[in-house]
Amino acid sequence: MSAPRPTAVSAARRRTAIDALRRGAVPESGLDLLATGLDRFESALDAELDAVASGASVFKAVRGEYGSGKTFFTRWLGERAKQRNFAVAEIQVSETETPLHKLETVYRRLTERLATASFTPSALRPVVDAWFYALEEDALAAGADEQDLDGEVELLLAARLTEVSRHAPSFATALRGYRSALSDGDEATAAAVLAWLGGQPHVAAAARRSAGVRGDLDHFGALGFLQGLLTVLRDSGHRGLFVVLDEVETLQRVRADARDKALNALRQLIDEVHSGRFPGLYLVITGTPAFFDGQQGVQRLAPLAQRLATDFTTDPRFDNPRAVQLRLPGFTQESLTGLGVTIRDLYASGAAAPDRIKKMADDAYIADLARAVGGSLGGKVGVAPRLFLKKLVGDVLDRIDQFEDFDPRQHYRLTVTSTELTDVERNLAAATSADGIDLEL
Repeated sequence: MSAPRPTAVSAARRRTAIDALRRGAVPESGLDLLATGLDRFESALDAELDAVASGASVFKAVRGEYGSGKTFFTRWLGERAKQRNFAVAEIQVSETETPLHKLETVYRRLTERLATASFTPSALRPVVDAWFYALEEDALAAGADEQDLDGEVELLLAARLTEVSRHAPSFATALRGYRSALSDGDEATAAAVLAWLGGQPHVAAAARRSAGVRGDLDHFGALGFLQGLLTVLRDSGHRGLFVVLDEVETLQRVRADARDKALNALRQLIDEVHSGRFPGLYLVITGTPAFFDGQQGVQRLAPLAQRLATDFTTDPRFDNPRAVQLRLPGFTQESLTGLGVTIRDLYASGAAAPDRIKKMADDAYIADLARAVGGSLGGKVGVAPRLFLKKLVGDVLDRIDQFEDFDPRQHYRLTVTSTELTDVERNLAAATSADGIDLEL
């Protein structure tokens, strides 16, 4: 079930992954070290990423219950995109912070969360600066001298953004304003104009006047700005943009009018991706089965339901990874134990006494711990991975590593308190009366 892993793992990558699991979080990087059961998706998804890198565009929906690994999956896929020199952005859909029916807000969050292999969020400024550098290099290569450079760069800017300017002429205008402010040594105005280009509201009027732009970005302008951003990314050396809209199931809890607008915005986004307007874009949404199948979600808008329709009546083994919608079936006792063994081995590879780690936390113990954590959550193994890995790393492996006489079978009693649970986990735990579960082995 495990994907092939590199034989040598750097201490930094191992530490990043282990530290995140200790906190009960999904690691931001190094997910290839932890991936189990994803090999069946690799071939189809890699082919899609390669197609996007060549100028295509892809939309994908990922469905799974809480704990099935949706965030892990999208970050794992995002890492594969980064390896192909994509920029990536992960956006949490939220009624208050990032309402989906306001695409200008979604675009703003995208620029805030934009990351590349070289730059952490926000990578917007490094990307724009690299684009202007590329334009200058192209102009010089075409024979421009230093005196004519600004004029030649302006011609290239206009030529590269011709299609974008048909929909959002202010995108090119703002880029000109940004470069002009930098040339004048006016850092404050340059930063303000770049913020406006990133969709930030309430930019100082003086900076907007200086750049020749007006007002704030709106819902429809956001699509044009996304088109412009894709052009800038491509010309600055990036092969595409991988974007995740996470937890779209939150739309089920918003007011009916806002929900209908959001569902229509999603339908619009899918149509724009499929129309070819966004070459170089790989767009992913994640949600629960209830969102995709229920009357308060996708099924509320028939055209959207048609676009996302996927046959899941067969055995999950035969799910088509090329389909518009992917199903993550969630963890079983066996797969959760397998994940625990993978983490144990990764931990041991950087420990002072790896043999003791593997002896004290052998496969049988890990299986019992996985069973016990699932039991503390009402027997719902599918939602146990986060808590199980947190307990395994922080309560068991760390102690074995630090205390020579620590034996988890003798000295550790699994206790799950409400303060360390998420709302979903807390609701499941409430179904049982056990405050803690002893591992009597």
